[in-house]
Amino acid sequence: MSRPILRLEGVGKAFGPVTVLEDIAFDLAPGEVMGILGENGAGKSTLLKIISGVYTPSAGRVTLDGHAFTALDPITARRHGVAMIPQEFNLVATLRVYENVFLGQELRRGGLLDRARMRQRTREVLHSLEVELDPDLPIERLSVAERQMVEVARVLVHDARIVILDEPTTVLTDREVAVLFDVVRTLVAKGVAVLFISHKLKEVKQLCERLLILRDGRQIELCQAGELSEEEMACKMVGRELSQIFPDKRSMRGKEALRVTGLGIAGLLHDIDFSLHRGEVLGLSGLVGSGRTEIAEAIMGLRPRSVGVIEVDGKPLAIDSPRVAHANGLAYLSEDRQGKGLVLSFNVMENITALSLPRYVRGLIRHRAERRRAEEYQQRLAIKAARLGDPVQLLSGGNQQKVYLAKLLDIDPEVLILDEPTRGIDINTKQQIYRLVRSLADQGKAVLIISSELEEIVGLCDRVLVIREGRIAAELDDDKINEQDIMLYAAGARQRGQAGAEVQ
Repeated sequence: MSRPILRLEGVGKAFGPVTVLEDIAFDLAPGEVMGILGENGAGKSTLLKIISGVYTPSAGRVTLDGHAFTALDPITARRHGVAMIPQEFNLVATLRVYENVFLGQELRRGGLLDRARMRQRTREVLHSLEVELDPDLPIERLSVAERQMVEVARVLVHDARIVILDEPTTVLTDREVAVLFDVVRTLVAKGVAVLFISHKLKEVKQLCERLLILRDGRQIELCQAGELSEEEMACKMVGRELSQIFPDKRSMRGKEALRVTGLGIAGLLHDIDFSLHRGEVLGLSGLVGSGRTEIAEAIMGLRPRSVGVIEVDGKPLAIDSPRVAHANGLAYLSEDRQGKGLVLSFNVMENITALSLPRYVRGLIRHRAERRRAEEYQQRLAIKAARLGDPVQLLSGGNQQKVYLAKLLDIDPEVLILDEPTRGIDINTKQQIYRLVRSLADQGKAVLIISSELEEIVGLCDRVLVIREGRIAAELDDDKINEQDIMLYAAGARQRGQAGAEVQ
């Protein structure tokens, strides 16, 4: 057996009196794919940051390619071939695609930046990912899925020997995931070792040879992936049996809450017509780039629409900003929680009340009332935070998402639009959010869900609109809501008038 390219021995990490990682030990061989599983807050991100040199371990040592370290820094880790695709984007929005791909490791010729070669190399790597992007586009103009592929390209242009993939598929469609996995297998065939972190257990089973399972900062299991079923993986992660993931559908459709008629954005959306009722969970499904997020942004006034009418409770509205949308009972959870949803430097309480702050002001801010409300949401949504005064950036991804949801709920909306609401969170937190969504519908709220996870769309939604190339390709309900029909319409393999559902 070849010498391990990575070895951890008794690695631990504490922040002050709080221990977040304890006695982690494993080897990683060249050409091996190891999955790392655990709930949000289990210590996965801390472990990855130790391996990539961002954090210094409080105990133990890390051995990279035969060199032992009690402390690493990012430059040393990179020099030894460690490359990481983070869960949250680490891109500079104002720089171009190729500038981000080579940031910090620019190619030079005669002492000057070789921009032509960097553009060409970026184009080649993106082509290998089946992504056709102009290398000169600024990052701020890309979709979330396109930004994810740029993060992947950053790793591929350099000769990495250990690649860390932290939730790389959360915003990708099945087709894009398949392309990414083909790239990973190509790297593995060349001897590159891969650490793969995902809450999608099917993907873990599909890609990984071994598993490391963490719970509450401790190593619970180190085994072959084939030894555990998906259910057994989930149980070891949470330490108990999991009940039914999706709540029962019991839609009691009430009055129409939202109607969209003839919505269009030049070059993006065409003739979008649909209604959403109180007590209903409506899903928007489709491939990345199909126009799902653009529909939500147009409704919320984040994108100017060319044509179309938006009605709330039968009243036509001129919504030109989120502020107007909020005032009329609409709320939107963006797929980019850190970029557009939360203020990372604010504490938990300040984020929860960021939109609703005027209700706590009587000349001065009534901090006691504000804190009481934040405590209610902390208990209701099971937000794991040591103190409400802690910066939200210290929370795990799943707990950040709960804070974001609390922020929206505190303005008491009647219509909620949730874009990728379970992106990058563990199965237990997903279950909590699914139950929250269904309870909101049961209370008479109208909920619109945008998701790239077909299982989520099928399991949660009462009705589904399939979006393709900026148009509604189909409307599905009841037993017609299934992964096969959704994918046929989304990919254009089934058209209106063929067997299956049509837009009503």
